[in-house]
Amino acid sequence: MMCEQTGQEVDWEKCPADWEDFPPLIWDMVEIYNSLGDRVVAEVGYVGKDFTNLQYIFKLHKTSEYAQEIIFDLLLWLDARNIQISTDKLRAEYAKMKQK
Repeated sequence: MMCEQTGQEVDWEKCPADWEDFPPLIWDMVEIYNSLGDRVVAEVGYVGKDFTNLQYIFKLHKTSEYAQEIIFDLLLWLDARNIQISTDKLRAEYAKMKQK
């Protein structure tokens, strides 16, 4: 729609992926990730998801053992990414506070 409004040609390489572009396994992973509780520590910030109930969530979603392995790897990758983002934000905030 934006390209139509600006009169530009659509460059499909630059278009972000839509949810329909991902396989159902990724949909399940995101849903499971959002079902897990967050662990937050004062002065440290976000330290990751709480994986205590992961087996119950897998059972609830009727996830096959093969899919569980893939989803678990993806969950760890996504969690590590979010931990790093949180850490970077906190460091930036502390740096701002030190400058004042």
